[in-house]
Amino acid sequence: MTARRSPSVVLPALAGLVAAFVGLLVAMIAPVAAAPLTEGNGDIVAFANSPFPYAGIIPIKDIPFLDVTEGARRGHTSPRAGKVYWEDETYSDRRSLIYFPKGFDIDRPAVIVVFFHGNSATLERDVVARQQVPRQVAGSGLNAVLLAPQFAVDAVDSSSGNFWTPGIFARYLDEASAKMAAVYGDKSARAAFARMPVILFAYSGGYNAAAYAAAVGGAEDRVAGVILIDALYAEEDKFADWFGRNRSHAFLFSAYTKSAAPSNAILGELLTERGIDFTRRTPPRLTPGTVALFATDPELVHDDLVTRAWVKDPVAWLLGRVEGYLR
Repeated sequence: MTARRSPSVVLPALAGLVAAFVGLLVAMIAPVAAAPLTEGNGDIVAFANSPFPYAGIIPIKDIPFLDVTEGARRGHTSPRAGKVYWEDETYSDRRSLIYFPKGFDIDRPAVIVVFFHGNSATLERDVVARQQVPRQVAGSGLNAVLLAPQFAVDAVDSSSGNFWTPGIFARYLDEASAKMAAVYGDKSARAAFARMPVILFAYSGGYNAAAYAAAVGGAEDRVAGVILIDALYAEEDKFADWFGRNRSHAFLFSAYTKSAAPSNAILGELLTERGIDFTRRTPPRLTPGTVALFATDPELVHDDLVTRAWVKDPVAWLLGRVEGYLR
């Protein structure tokens, strides 16, 4: 006669087998912690939520951006250039540069640096080759991904395009999280990029896009800091108001030569009116609550400031002082 096993023996054994099987499944599907990148990785990719093309209204002026037509072509009159730039040549590049430095570690605190280039610039020729922004991000030691949208192509124009529209900058960042995950090589990393804080870094004419991104971009809670290099020629109230609302978790740094001195003086007055203290020296660290308006040598060459300013490679120098995100 075959002996029957007691339920008190069978059930624990079955439970043990089930637990082991579930553990095996979890081990098979759970993501493996990503190692730091062994080499830099980047690409220039097209975005749907790009600054351009733009067919809307210029804020404050309340006039159409595209104000000239010639047959089927549409164009924008640039007062500073004293000429018409055509949409198909100047305002149709939807691309952004995405770059990960060697050693980037998605499992450590990380930040997105959004770089707003100045006038007469292209991503390949100026941001990458001449100003060497990716190299400087890598040299900073910051655990960061660089994101640089193309604005007006090789034009004397500081227009922000779609970034003038409330909420569009947040949509750009949301789209960027998927684009960055693809360049990074792991589409499941999208959620991590969507949570990362953002530093707005503007040079020269990039001030306009940075001001609108901070003021009406819809991502205010993610912006951990604003850095301006000779990049304040208007919109001072937007920067002052933004910092007044976000001083508990953000910093503001502006370095300038004589061309941007008047606007920095205005910004200083606006900050003082709001009871916000600031230093006129370079701070040892860029931490929440820090504000610095730093007058460099007024004779420095504006066109060279991204690589040769009060120090060599100021982008690397500044990003290396951002606290909490070092590789």
